[in-house]
Amino acid sequence: MALDRVLDMKSPADVTTALDETGYLPDRGIATAAFLAMRMGRPLLCEGEPGTGKTALARSLAQALDVPLIRLQCHEGIDAAQALYDWDFPRQLLHLRTLEAVTQGELDVERTESSLYTGRFLLDRPLLRALRETPCVLLVDEIDRADDEFEAFLLEVLSEYSVSIPEYGTVRAAEPPLVVLTSNRTREVHDALKRRCLYHWLEHPDLPREVEILRRRLPGLEEELAQQVAGAVQRMRGLELLKPPGVAEALDWAQALQALECTQLDGETAADTLGAVLKYREDAERVAAAGVLVP
Repeated sequence: MALDRVLDMKSPADVTTALDETGYLPDRGIATAAFLAMRMGRPLLCEGEPGTGKTALARSLAQALDVPLIRLQCHEGIDAAQALYDWDFPRQLLHLRTLEAVTQGELDVERTESSLYTGRFLLDRPLLRALRETPCVLLVDEIDRADDEFEAFLLEVLSEYSVSIPEYGTVRAAEPPLVVLTSNRTREVHDALKRRCLYHWLEHPDLPREVEILRRRLPGLEEELAQQVAGAVQRMRGLELLKPPGVAEALDWAQALQALECTQLDGETAADTLGAVLKYREDAERVAAAGVLVP
């Protein structure tokens, strides 16, 4: 990572200030976890409900450190090739045909093979990019969606910050990237990976902090409307919903109300715009029945 920027951050308070300047509003726990991850050179595993700001934290850290953000989005079935590298087969084939034309088919097999597996034909996927393009922030998003084998592979990469490519050689990071892993806890991340990381659980923000986030991210949002939206979202989270709304949904809802030029939240407008904050019919019905849209 940008070592001079890291050294400038001498305490969690400095991290709070740096993140605050990017528009991210951390609490003390988040700032402390991020500070320790940078100073100790350890990956930071952030778990929590969707919409608690895990991904946004990685983006803001990259912005605060003035380094690229490289994102690896995990999904079911992801494998090492998708995360690490691939070879540009069409370009390799074109190169081979060019050599055949120049040598009239009299190719030196060993020299030809070595010319096909060079950096010009190597396609960097996120993990390899992070090793080759440090300093950077590497975001491994939703690691809980990957399977056990990929998790074990990732642990190996994060242990040494290097990978061995059989046809190419070993690639080692000049300096370790700042790694942020996120998990929505759809399954438990294995203890071996957790031991490699610092750990932080992110909660939904309390009411005053959520109001401040809304007003900071949406300039021009009236204080009263921000209070009403945040309050309604907080009350929704107290219900047993299939997908409780996160900060992102609260922002979407407030932005929708701004687009309608609303200055305050009433029951009719809240019901009309509920699709901005709730994504399941059952949740909308439960919220409507509970009468929590307006106090």
